[in-house]
Amino acid sequence: MGGAGKSLGLIRRAALPALALIIVGTFGGHAIAGPNGLLAWGGYNRDLTERRAELARLEAERDALRHRSALLNPNKADPDLGEELIRRDLGLVRPDEVIIPLE
Repeated sequence: MGGAGKSLGLIRRAALPALALIIVGTFGGHAIAGPNGLLAWGGYNRDLTERRAELARLEAERDALRHRSALLNPNKADPDLGEELIRRDLGLVRPDEVIIPLE
């Protein structure tokens, strides 16, 4: 019975440090390889670069649409743009005309 008591005492003394080591190891593993860990930072930087490029493209598109919208303002509409839109949408083109799109 003396041998069984010694091994039970040894297990009890080793249980708490072993549990602490498992917990620390789990947190350490997630800090390195988890979804928000050190290894994921490269992917985040790549995604950030892609999103910035997409944002720049969308801002340029927005500015172009804003400019075109300003040209269609009823108070000061651009007559050439108005004529272009009417001819294109209503099909009012004479047979001897050649239409050259500017965009």
